[in-house]
Amino acid sequence: MKALEKLLLKNDELKFVCVGLDSDLTKIPQYLLSETEPIFEFNRNIVEATKEFAAAYKINFAFYEALGQKGFEIIEKTLEFIPDDILTIADAKRGDIGNTSEMYAKSVFEHFGFDAITLHPYMGKDSLQPFLNYKDKLNFILALTSNPGSIDFEKQILKDGTFLYQRIISLTTDWNIDKNCGIVFGATNLDELKTNINSFSDLSVLLPGVGAQGGSFEDVLKVFHGQNRKNFIVNISRGIIYLSSEKDFGQLAEKEIQRLNEIAKQIFS
Repeated sequence: MKALEKLLLKNDELKFVCVGLDSDLTKIPQYLLSETEPIFEFNRNIVEATKEFAAAYKINFAFYEALGQKGFEIIEKTLEFIPDDILTIADAKRGDIGNTSEMYAKSVFEHFGFDAITLHPYMGKDSLQPFLNYKDKLNFILALTSNPGSIDFEKQILKDGTFLYQRIISLTTDWNIDKNCGIVFGATNLDELKTNINSFSDLSVLLPGVGAQGGSFEDVLKVFHGQNRKNFIVNISRGIIYLSSEKDFGQLAEKEIQRLNEIAKQIFS
């Protein structure tokens, strides 16, 4: 199944939550540290508790690369545990030139078998083309992020009076020939979301920033519903996976994602 099909099918079920597996040894329940593979056991419990309700899972490479070879093995085992009909995103923010980019794409899409990846566009289309060549995948290109530093580059005004992030959205729309492009748009930028959503065309949208960073799940959904639009997912990491430091962390994760899905049903039904 194509990555876009997986996303749209979950959206049709009114599932918009992407569970971020930013799994950190210093934050998972301490009792898991006695396990042979504590991070995998944590991920397994989270996926088991949320897979019926999740639209996607996003694995942040930083938390796994820091563990060396073992981290890559955990990524592989976690992916095997995620149901095939749920979108998997490699949050790796790749973007380089020539053979380097080709190898990054081969690693994420062929070796690991992810459905999607996050990319940065700073080096131009040729740095992203190796990823775009995978027509059945999804490529979420950074447009406007949730961090304070987004003002340093993303919100710089160009000669024509538009912002750099708006130029990125425009170019990404042009590159979306095979319907395998999307954008990353921070959920904390609600005013900008309202202003720019009409320019998204048929791009898929990944929205981080809900919860700990201050974004509102309900407000984001209302913006998309107001445009009669789906084709998006809202990433939530800490607000789902770290609700307890005890053995009930999976149960609380399940309750929270069910609560979020109920909000979605109320808005879109």
